[in-house]
Amino acid sequence: MKDLTKGKILKVILTFAFPVFIGNLFNLAYNLADTRIIGSFLGSEALASVGSVSTLSDLIVGFVFGLANGFAVLTARFFGMKDEGKVRKSFALSLEFGIIISVLIGALSYFGLPLIFRWLNVSELHAGAARAYIVIIILGLVFSCIYNVLASSLRAIGDAYTPLIFLIISAVINVGLDVLFVAGLNKGVAGAALATVISQALSAVLCFIYAMVRYPVFRFGFADLVPERDIAGQLLSGGFSMGLMSSLVAFGTLSLQTAINKLGSKIIVAHTGARKLTNLYMMPFSVFGTTMATFSGQNFGAKRIDRIKKGLLTALGINAIWIVLVQIMSWTICPVLIRLITAVDDPYIIHNAVLYQRFDTSFYIIAAMVTLFRNTLQGMGDHISPVISSGLELAGKVVIAITLTPILAYWGIIIAEPIVWAIMVIPLIISLAGRIRSFSKDRQITA
Repeated sequence: MKDLTKGKILKVILTFAFPVFIGNLFNLAYNLADTRIIGSFLGSEALASVGSVSTLSDLIVGFVFGLANGFAVLTARFFGMKDEGKVRKSFALSLEFGIIISVLIGALSYFGLPLIFRWLNVSELHAGAARAYIVIIILGLVFSCIYNVLASSLRAIGDAYTPLIFLIISAVINVGLDVLFVAGLNKGVAGAALATVISQALSAVLCFIYAMVRYPVFRFGFADLVPERDIAGQLLSGGFSMGLMSSLVAFGTLSLQTAINKLGSKIIVAHTGARKLTNLYMMPFSVFGTTMATFSGQNFGAKRIDRIKKGLLTALGINAIWIVLVQIMSWTICPVLIRLITAVDDPYIIHNAVLYQRFDTSFYIIAAMVTLFRNTLQGMGDHISPVISSGLELAGKVVIAITLTPILAYWGIIIAEPIVWAIMVIPLIISLAGRIRSFSKDRQITA
């Protein structure tokens, strides 16, 4: 366990963020491995099939990831308050609610697939393989949720290294099973999905055993599984807020995917490769966003608003340095990276993927602000402004998918995210400034 309310802020943030970064890197690595193995052994059409539903996968997995992080914000706040009883209660209810909610989402997604496929404009050529892939991801959603609840709860009490260890194990197993199922046993794209689910289930089991053995504060009983109105309300409020925030972001991207799927297989592959690279480029935003959610949660519980302000500026400065490096990569080695990710040499595909990267990375500082601000606000108990911001993103992407893409084709997709980033950061800035000002005023009155 680690108390984030004490110590030098830069050191505390970097120490906490480093294992989160390595964990995200391995998580991304096995996602890229899926893409590479499918492209190498099954060809570009199979890759297009997975790409046509990858945003749906991002949507449902992103929701449970946000849900788990939202639950953990309350756990971090109780930890900052030094209330072990409430830490244990919030952990137990997080697992209980997470399992119930992920099962319900999985069932709704499974039975709604025909309607979803029509809305996504998944072509008949890609529908069979796409369904084989996404059904397995949906059925294994509960394992993803359990692992994420456990990992985020461990991070809430300052242990960011244990989730990393189990994630590395999961990533290695996933890549091995990918090769076995896809290349060795000829299971097609379903084999890649099955490899992901098995590796996540193993991580969930190992992480649960470790948490129970290592941390007495997590050893809950049946009484802890009985919801109390106050804690359950705060958990569900924070969880659904961050889950909805994540899903609105993914839903907006899903809206763009409906337009992308009309532009042909080559554009689908180009965008799939570009988005995989974007996930790599934006990983530090997510890492420091996760860090700031826990950091601000603990410090908000300890009433240390001064540390929250300094921590936010520190994280933003680190991200600014990374963005400069990303810009250099976009204008130098980006074509090579796209080829490595997709295993495709088609000049048209490479050109469009690189075009997307070079334009969007020019506006990454706004994207970094969005991620850091909304996670900090969640840690400070603001569950409304981040959702409003994400709602603006969804609305912007839907409008662009409907209006600009038919006119500008892939350029409509390229310009979509920078436009919505600029819009959605506005309510976050207003809310963050207001909360800091209000909290500072309350402290002055108390003094």
